Amino acid sequence: MITEKLRPELLVLFIGFNPSLRSYERGFNYAGRANRFYKVLYLSGLTERLYAPEESDQLLDDYRYGFTNIVTRPTARADEITKNEYREGAKILYQKISLYRPRIACFVGKGVYLSYKGTSRQQSWGFTETPTIQNTRDFVAPSTSGLVRMRLAEQVAIYSQLAIAIQPCKGAT
Repeated sequence: MITEKLRPELLVLFIGFNPSLRSYERGFNYAGRANRFYKVLYLSGLTERLYAPEESDQLLDDYRYGFTNIVTRPTARADEITKNEYREGAKILYQKISLYRPRIACFVGKGVYLSYKGTSRQQSWGFTETPTIQNTRDFVAPSTSGLVRMRLAEQVAIYSQLAIAIQPCKGAT
């Protein structure tokens, strides 16, 4: 099933590696039992309540949060994605961001951002210095996968930077 949720005038476009097998089966983003995505959104202030994966359509309507991935093929782990899939996916992702023009492109994982940029350079968490596409800010956030060993409090602190940045934009289109 397609997990992508896109429309014009997005406030934030969350970009993952690819759908997990569970997300793909269910048709919802970040649907794995151990994935912290929706909990991190809530605890960081990006949502006013805890959403379930099944409610990802509501995030599109309630907050103008969209979802896509750099690679569309579902896998059990991101390390199953080939370099060629990343290269092709980066081109398609660039086109999607250019078309939908979200205010912020939030890369859910440093590896997602580095694959998109086609580089292995170091990248810190948060907003990047130079956006890839004019009028869309790039934000690099940690993956919320249950396979990531980062503490929940650290993830929430990074996503809180995003919540603070979008406060002035919440009512605007």
